Amino acid sequence: MAEEGGKSFARRDRLLEIEAKARNWWEEKQVFRAESCEKPPGPGEKFFGNFPFPYMNGFLHLGHAFSLSKLEFAAAYHRLRGANVLLPFAFHCTGMPIKASADKLTREIQQFGEPPVFPEKLEKGNEEVEVEAEDVNAGAPPAKHKGKKSKAASKAGGEVYQWEIMRSFGLSDSDISKFQDPYKWLTYFPPLAVEDLKAFGLGCDWRRSFITTDMNPFFDAFVRWQVRKLKSMGKIVKDLRYTIYSPMDGQPCADHDRSSGEGVQPQEYTVIKMELMAPFPSKLGVLEGRKVFLAAATLRPETMYGQTNAWVLPDGKYGAFEINETDVFILTQRAARNLAYQKYSRVPEKPTCLVELTGYDLIGLPLKSPLALNEIIYALPMLTVLTDKGTGIVTSVPTDSPDDYMALHDLKSKPAFRAKYGVKDEWVLPFENIPIIDIPGFGSNAAEKVCADLKIKSQNEKEKLAEAKRLTYLKGFNEGTLILGEFKGRKVQEVKPLIRSKLIEAGEAISYSEPEKRVLSRSGDECVVALTDQWYITYGETEWKKLAEECLSGMNLYSDETRHGFEHTLSWLNQWACSRSFGLGTRIPWDEEFLVESLSDSTIYMAYYTIAHFLHNGDMYGSSKSAIKPEQMTDEVWDFVFCDGPCPKSSEISSSILSKMKQEFEYWYPFDLRVSGKDLIQNHLTFCIYNHTAIMSKKHWPRGFRCNGHIMLNAQKMSKSTGNFRTIRQAIEEFSADATRFSLADAGDGVDDANFAFDTANAAILRLTKEISWTEEVLGADSSLRPGPPTTYADRVFANEINIAVNRTEQNYSGYMFREALKTGFYDLQAARDEYRFSCGDGGMNRDLLWRFMDVQTRLITPICPHYGEYVWRELLKKDGFVVNAGWPLADAPDLTLQSANKYLQDSIILMRKLLQKQVLGSKKGNKKGTPVTALTEDHNLTGLIYVNEHFDGWKAECLKILQINFNRDSRTFSSDKMIQEALQKSSIGQSKDFRQIQKLCMPFMKFKKDEAIAIGAQALDLKLPFGEIEVLQENLDLIKRQLGLQEVEILSATNPDALSKAGSLVKLLEQNPPAPGSPTAIFLTW
Repeated sequence: MAEEGGKSFARRDRLLEIEAKARNWWEEKQVFRAESCEKPPGPGEKFFGNFPFPYMNGFLHLGHAFSLSKLEFAAAYHRLRGANVLLPFAFHCTGMPIKASADKLTREIQQFGEPPVFPEKLEKGNEEVEVEAEDVNAGAPPAKHKGKKSKAASKAGGEVYQWEIMRSFGLSDSDISKFQDPYKWLTYFPPLAVEDLKAFGLGCDWRRSFITTDMNPFFDAFVRWQVRKLKSMGKIVKDLRYTIYSPMDGQPCADHDRSSGEGVQPQEYTVIKMELMAPFPSKLGVLEGRKVFLAAATLRPETMYGQTNAWVLPDGKYGAFEINETDVFILTQRAARNLAYQKYSRVPEKPTCLVELTGYDLIGLPLKSPLALNEIIYALPMLTVLTDKGTGIVTSVPTDSPDDYMALHDLKSKPAFRAKYGVKDEWVLPFENIPIIDIPGFGSNAAEKVCADLKIKSQNEKEKLAEAKRLTYLKGFNEGTLILGEFKGRKVQEVKPLIRSKLIEAGEAISYSEPEKRVLSRSGDECVVALTDQWYITYGETEWKKLAEECLSGMNLYSDETRHGFEHTLSWLNQWACSRSFGLGTRIPWDEEFLVESLSDSTIYMAYYTIAHFLHNGDMYGSSKSAIKPEQMTDEVWDFVFCDGPCPKSSEISSSILSKMKQEFEYWYPFDLRVSGKDLIQNHLTFCIYNHTAIMSKKHWPRGFRCNGHIMLNAQKMSKSTGNFRTIRQAIEEFSADATRFSLADAGDGVDDANFAFDTANAAILRLTKEISWTEEVLGADSSLRPGPPTTYADRVFANEINIAVNRTEQNYSGYMFREALKTGFYDLQAARDEYRFSCGDGGMNRDLLWRFMDVQTRLITPICPHYGEYVWRELLKKDGFVVNAGWPLADAPDLTLQSANKYLQDSIILMRKLLQKQVLGSKKGNKKGTPVTALTEDHNLTGLIYVNEHFDGWKAECLKILQINFNRDSRTFSSDKMIQEALQKSSIGQSKDFRQIQKLCMPFMKFKKDEAIAIGAQALDLKLPFGEIEVLQENLDLIKRQLGLQEVEILSATNPDALSKAGSLVKLLEQNPPAPGSPTAIFLTW
């Protein structure tokens, strides 16, 4: 297998040889080239599937391969069944990661020389630490590695040097220097990705491949047209908005610009200006003459009437920061940094700290706070204040907040606690709770009541306090009524925005935003929320949102969880910053200072695929001599091709080419399937819906998205730092392409994380090569196979299993359930073949049936293992054409009765083997294996008497009739147990004298039959099986003899007295274990 330890790689190497041969066949005949037809396609006649183009700052890895495999398997299935298939592939280079990495190389050269000699190379005592690479899309190095950093660098949180990352890609020092030019990345990684995907067996029309950015003038023109069109429709506007922002990069930081914090949005607070009363303490003496405020961030401005104090973290680090010429805010440096980018700093974007402080310096400060009924309140210590959220200053409303209530309670009830932090009695003891909101079920002192209910004793009981907040906060907002102040008597959710506006308008509060969670840009910068004046796409606008929801409602999403994800995203998604000043991409046509950001140039490019081959002529960079020039692709041309615009009369492109381009688009669009990781639901995929509904006609809206989870390797998170990582190239070299694809198919199909198991890939190598050897053996012994049409029971069963495999595998492929397709189209079919081979005995296997099996199995496995399938098809079976488009195999409707009969036969043989072992050896453990039990019978001549009772009778029949009456066939549900029990009591069973004894037997029998009916349907309640048991067993006497090692076998009816007499003294075994439908009883006689 493909493992270390000196094992042979011959089987893997044979698969690699076969794969190279198959790829040559496909390339020679251009099998995957897709051409449109003049006639529009009917339902199912074409399939256009696509995949989010990967980012080109490294190698493609198994994470890409897993999502891509879902599209590849789907496209291969549709191609196999005869559809005209388009599967294109392109490469994303827009955005900042490549530019950031290139600039990082330049800085490293400037700082450490060329090639750079990094500080840790000079230090002794370096320790090896594991480091994560910057980007999950960056691929992995060709070999397992760990980064090395010094202890100092590690403790400082230093990042991996870009030069070392480039070395891990297998680049020499002389080559790495060239990557200071960001465009070098664009010429280096995409061609390698094409090589890897071809080796993977991707059925792609490579003529349509392209890269993004202005390096590709055709795609650049396409994006310019797209954003101009959106702007003309009012979908792109310039506005002052809060956005996640990287100060280092000097621009907004969208999801794909982040190394962590994807999906994080701005969180808006109200900052309450709690004015510090004179005289100031000496530490704040330099602030005399200024207005100084403790700036407390709150999400509940409507509760400010109930303030009793402010909270600070004693050990917390604070500062006094200049907001403008007169005002100074005391808060954390982190909050001041955010405010500085929201126009609250005397020096824009540069917070100025006048005095550095700790929480101890703030304890006891007298404050005048807006809306507070107490004229003066004081800053007090709280041990659970967070300094990485809000401003580090918190207002205290103990009637509303369980945290505030318990912290104030601790200070009041514990003199030693007050003394520890220098808290004077007059700062705490006079202040009573002020009821402000009446909450149904909790009254006007909700915090006190819930803390009492939960028996909370201290502010340190975090879990209980979290539960207290859960119980009161949402209920207070939705159902609470304000009981004092200007808005007394009105609902909290109604007055909250009114009170907030009033505080801000009065200059007593400001609006403040910060990231919901920590966000790091790809430059390593911690992001802030900035108030920026820039270009936005107006996602969330009411009428546009309705169109997006309409589009979504008509799409196939393949799982409820995926649909819920889109519905949630549509509920919150709002204006999206679409311009950037740093990175690679397309310039905004009307404001060329800015670039179109990376999630905004990739929303409708699926349409570009349909005509890309006209523009690129096989060159992904758009630089070859095409019949069309980039400057000829005017807005009028794009409108004509994609938006039913008028034919551009002044175009320099010939009308025949224009017509062909439009034909291509109209034939392939809308796309049928887009496959992606579920993490793109919250941005890219929803953007795709929005932009299609804005730009395209309804008939061209997307038809389907299929989302999957992440991939784990060997049940562990895929991670470069641990070495638990594989690029696509590494996986192919280690396992072969088809064994890799096999394991990807087996990994799982849902939206939960899936698992790529190396054991499965290694087992696939063995299975595929052994199947090739078996096929060669069968074909070599073709003349010894049984000729003529299939006639035996085993033939009929095997033919039926093939029909079942064809039908069920088609259902699984069409539903994009590839793990199940692998099971029904390969594992189950192989098991049926093995059973058939054993069942045939001396008569041998039927030639026609084996040829059908080899044909069908080759076709069914081909979407997953196309190289293997092509080799068997052409080289072994000597078939014409290519298996990848050979057509779905024809099959009769499955005979489920025959399948049930065969299961009955196999189960009966297992049961009889157990009985034989028990009778001959007195053992309770039966041999479940399918090999004959010759060890039991070699010293005995045995005859088997198999007794069958084909009908339920007596109390069992009565029970089944009751269950039939009380069973709903459509919903597979039963009436209540009470109704069934009443029916049983009214039946002949219930009227019998020994009802109580029979009832003890009835109840477990009825429960068993109910469970069976729920699982398989109403047939479980029939009084007999849908086939003749005696007939099935009689037809398979030879198989039973061979399986059990018997000399003679008789099949007898348990209702025939003459048959019972043959058991002699062993008839008692029949009394102990009476046969019933589906459960024969065997007695073995020695002679």
